[in-house]
Amino acid sequence: MSKLTELQRARLRWRARRGLLENDLIITRYLDAYELQLTDEDVSVLTQLFEMGDNDLLDLLLARKELEGELDTPRLRAIIARMREL
Repeated sequence: MSKLTELQRARLRWRARRGLLENDLIITRYLDAYELQLTDEDVSVLTQLFEMGDNDLLDLLLARKELEGELDTPRLRAIIARMREL
């Protein structure tokens, strides 16, 4: 459960950049609050999340949809819940 290096954190923020401003704002708030606590496992599940299309991701972040299929994991549910709280 190693913590991220500065380079890994920078790469995560770069990958988190989205086409929709709303997604950027939500994800940036999450990273601002939790970035220093993220583990390699967190980065792995966030990367899966960042592979979603912008509109699907926004629906998920705004609770218009819930996680499904391979994305429906306890870790990702916890991260999405934190993003929704911010």
